[in-house]
Amino acid sequence: MSIKTITGKAEDNGYRVGIVASKWNSFITDKLLEGALEVLKSKGFQGDQVTVVRCPGAYEIPFTTKALLSKVDGVITVGAVIRGDTPHFDYVCQAVNNGVLKLNLQSKKPVVFGVLTTDNVEQASERSTSESNFGNKGAEAALALVEMLSIRDQIDKL
Repeated sequence: MSIKTITGKAEDNGYRVGIVASKWNSFITDKLLEGALEVLKSKGFQGDQVTVVRCPGAYEIPFTTKALLSKVDGVITVGAVIRGDTPHFDYVCQAVNNGVLKLNLQSKKPVVFGVLTTDNVEQASERSTSESNFGNKGAEAALALVEMLSIRDQIDKL
């Protein structure tokens, strides 16, 4: 029996990708965005293949992503929601997660969730730099998007 195995390839194949990055908590999201851009560059992406859209906050990520999806092959989302003293954190996290999930399933284009949802600033900082044990989650999200584009293309050819 011959079994076909599909594995994502982490390389540029002429894709156009978008990155939606929230401006809120920019001291974190700027680092996530830098990590994502570094990975895309290392995989051969050129500037004209990447569109970055900065939206006000994490809550606006799903809308912005939906608008961008018609122009690109896939989207990386990056943001940082840091727990505070009110239930606001829970509502924002749930809304962003559900919005990105729906887009991922309905658009037929990969949307990668690179939004940090942390209990404090220290946790967010640890996940936005490559110097920590946690790594830069923006970089990880970019790598995941490139692999998912490859997987989608391979499945389409079955």
